[in-house]
Amino acid sequence: MHILEAKPRKILGKKVKSLRKSAILPAVLYGPKIKEPQSLEVDYEKFRDIHEEAGESSLIKLKVNSEEKNVLIREIQKDALSGKFLHADFYEVPMTEKIRVSVPLEFIGESGAVKNSGGVLVKNIMEVEVEALPKDLPKEINIDLSGLQTFEDNIKIKDVEIPQGVKIFANPEEIVASVVPPRSEEELKELEEKPEEKIEEVGVVAEKKEEKAEKEAEGKEPPTTF
Repeated sequence: MHILEAKPRKILGKKVKSLRKSAILPAVLYGPKIKEPQSLEVDYEKFRDIHEEAGESSLIKLKVNSEEKNVLIREIQKDALSGKFLHADFYEVPMTEKIRVSVPLEFIGESGAVKNSGGVLVKNIMEVEVEALPKDLPKEINIDLSGLQTFEDNIKIKDVEIPQGVKIFANPEEIVASVVPPRSEEELKELEEKPEEKIEEVGVVAEKKEEKAEKEAEGKEPPTTF
């Protein structure tokens, strides 16, 4: 299990920008056994590396001073332009109770319908909601595309292999992935003739979103349920 060290944070509100300039990420810890959310700070690069490896559905051990807690990365906020982390929430999980989380799907293998027939892969679902004990939660669920050999083939929820102790909450007949024939020359020409859509300026919008995220992160109440 990954271990991430954290320290109590005294800098709050808009002043947290000074932390980010020092490669420190502001965070909050909460959970059923925590009376009030705890403001924390963690090393930005270490958090980034652990988030990349563990994702938001795998347990990590958060070490605050000398105390260790089993947590999930419950929610993260990012800068709309740079993609850099702005804030993170850690949720301390009861290890003996099953919880529900969304787990991303990882598409692996190669489709014969794409490779040999020039088809276009269609991914209808990118994540699924699962339930399991915290120790059994997977970082991701693999979807093997090698079974898509023709345009008639598809992969449904019921075809997905899941780890032991994990339950998926989705319609078994829902299609996860399929392959459609390539576009005809007429369709491609029609697309080229469509006027380009205007792109809205995002600088001001992104700045407003960042300010809103900071206010919500520092003043929000923890959810009553996971």
